[in-house]
Amino acid sequence: MRFLKKFLLWFAGILLLLVVLLYVFNVDYLLKAVRTIYLNGHTTAFLEDYQHFDNRTIEKGVGQPWAISKQYNSVKPTAELEAMHKKIGAVAFLIIKNDSLWNESYYDDYTKDSKSNSFSMAKSIVSASLGKAIMEGKIKGLDQKVSDFFPTFNDAFSSQLTVGDLSSMSSGLNWDESYYSPFSITTRAYFDEDLKSVILGLKGVTTPGKSYKYLSGDTQLLAMCIEKAVGKSLATYVSESFWKPMGAENGALWQTDSEDGIVKAYCCVASNARDFARFGKLYKQHGKWNGVQILDSAFVAKSTRPRFVDSPEYGYGWWLSDYKNKNIFYMRGHLGQYVIVIPEDDLIIVRLGHQNAPTTNGTPHSDDFFVYIEETYKMLAL
Repeated sequence: MRFLKKFLLWFAGILLLLVVLLYVFNVDYLLKAVRTIYLNGHTTAFLEDYQHFDNRTIEKGVGQPWAISKQYNSVKPTAELEAMHKKIGAVAFLIIKNDSLWNESYYDDYTKDSKSNSFSMAKSIVSASLGKAIMEGKIKGLDQKVSDFFPTFNDAFSSQLTVGDLSSMSSGLNWDESYYSPFSITTRAYFDEDLKSVILGLKGVTTPGKSYKYLSGDTQLLAMCIEKAVGKSLATYVSESFWKPMGAENGALWQTDSEDGIVKAYCCVASNARDFARFGKLYKQHGKWNGVQILDSAFVAKSTRPRFVDSPEYGYGWWLSDYKNKNIFYMRGHLGQYVIVIPEDDLIIVRLGHQNAPTTNGTPHSDDFFVYIEETYKMLAL
């Protein structure tokens, strides 16, 4: 008994020392990481982790249900598609043809109303919000300087930084896009309770607007600029500008850094496949919804074309591909969240899930991305 008591005292002392050291070295955010991720059996952010964070609500208005195709679920998913779903843990897969639900499958006890984390699909929503703020005259244009909103960006490089550079991932800021390192700024941003200070501590290290480099910090800073311009939380602005006008059937949640804090804009909208798909439809329709231009068509066109010749895979907040010689743009998030839009065939494909397949094909696109497109066309041909 005496030995056990000594051991427990020793163990408690070690834990206390560890906690003190985390605070001393300013990495106390790791305590939240351990509590929300590792103690829930995960090694990285996961689909249901929004339940362990504070959130702001993206309020819905009057729902506009998707039309249901006469051929709804008349064709079964191909064997290869089902094998991929099983292998990497799909929770939802939708095929929307001619603006009607043509095929819909859910897995792992998920339903059409189940919420899951968008991860970086949120970047497309933030970019759409930029377009809306420009359309409303609250932001002058893609060339407006970030320093107009946050004067601390005044070093030799960041003083030239524009909101368009942030949307197109060409900021030149010193951000480390590492999802699995506990000490990267990406990990800190996910768990730190003062995200604004983290972002305002960034510095320019290369000339902005010259080349593409995917940095989540770009989107977070962009969102902060938009919030300053429009004078409200981005969750409220997205609700008013898109969620309600597009008739989302469910409210959504947007993770924040703390209670009543700012949204983690580079990630973390918790919603469902049907409502995420609405952004694909909006961009497919050149920013028009039910005959109303809610997003400028020129901005949509610019967003879905490459900004840089050397980086044809990215535009302004949207991923791009020419697979099968088609003009494809898509929303993409960590662990394989997709809203894939193929305008020429009036087609939207949505996949949500626990994992994605790695990239082994020599392109910036994950292997499963190609499987979803290939197998969808096989199903449509039956």
